[in-house]
Amino acid sequence: MPNLSWRHQALIQTLLSRGPLKEDEFLSIFAVVSGKKQASGSKEREFSDYLLNINKELAFVQFELRGCRNQYDGKVYYGVVNTVADEQAKLGTKYTVPQIAFFKGIIEAIAQDTTASGCITNIDALNIRLENQNGIGSQSPSGTSTVPYAFKNFTISQKDKTIDELVQDRWLCSIPDGKIGLGVRSFLDLRSWFRSNDVTSCEICNEAGVKAELCQKEDCNTRIHRYCLKKKFSQRMAEKVCPSCGTEWPSGSKFEEAKEDEGEEEDRGEPSQYQAAEPSSAGMRKKRRSVKSERVDTVGEGRHRTSEPVQELRRTTRQTSEPVQELKRTTRSAAQRR
Repeated sequence: MPNLSWRHQALIQTLLSRGPLKEDEFLSIFAVVSGKKQASGSKEREFSDYLLNINKELAFVQFELRGCRNQYDGKVYYGVVNTVADEQAKLGTKYTVPQIAFFKGIIEAIAQDTTASGCITNIDALNIRLENQNGIGSQSPSGTSTVPYAFKNFTISQKDKTIDELVQDRWLCSIPDGKIGLGVRSFLDLRSWFRSNDVTSCEICNEAGVKAELCQKEDCNTRIHRYCLKKKFSQRMAEKVCPSCGTEWPSGSKFEEAKEDEGEEEDRGEPSQYQAAEPSSAGMRKKRRSVKSERVDTVGEGRHRTSEPVQELRRTTRQTSEPVQELKRTTRSAAQRR
């Protein structure tokens, strides 16, 4: 790559060795490599130029440095992906043919879910039959399809182990309640696969709506990611309706959860677009003052109680010291008589 400097190569090597990185981590590495602090305006333009120059050279070897959003947490990730899926590319993977077929079955089950939940249960994943995958097997002379021996003998324990490996390599992700979703590497690498398999796109960002919310109208296929929903409806004057059919978006949707998340960010000191007044703030202040006064009274009472034993100890000490002083006077007078 003669047109790339060591700075460009350092960014590529970092992504290849560490895998996909969160946007803030990648920008921090870019700032160190380029020797320039993160900023807006011209620095963002320079960052885009860096990626453009890298991708011009990576295109010769059919690779691309791209960014994507993880549809489960809404965060942006960067990674290097292979832009061609051919037989030669398959040789570069550590997974066996049955494992790849099993992974494909999981992807199809998640992506083709009409509810756009973005996940399947672990039991459903283990029950995926490899022989049902398209293109698997060969035609016998009689015209019937034969399934490879390795596929027939791909056991439940092997499937379970494969899921663990795919989660570790971030092709899949583990979701609470024993469910499995797509990992960030799948969102990076499978963009073209989603489009070629007619996975409904988000109405806002035009990316595949694997994990998204649906319009409530039966004949409307609109999907919107949670983070896109929050961005679109965050403005106070924004009309909360489906952008395609105009149907009112349900009030109990994840948009409401997004507002709750904004409130949590505000409690942590982070900026929020929802500055709703807290009706109980005055009561909370009164409660804090009452608690404070109770603490002061308790401390004062404790000091009073503590001072009583101290004063008693002082009186006892004075009473004890009187015989000692009398003994000293007697001793001095006897010495004088001698």
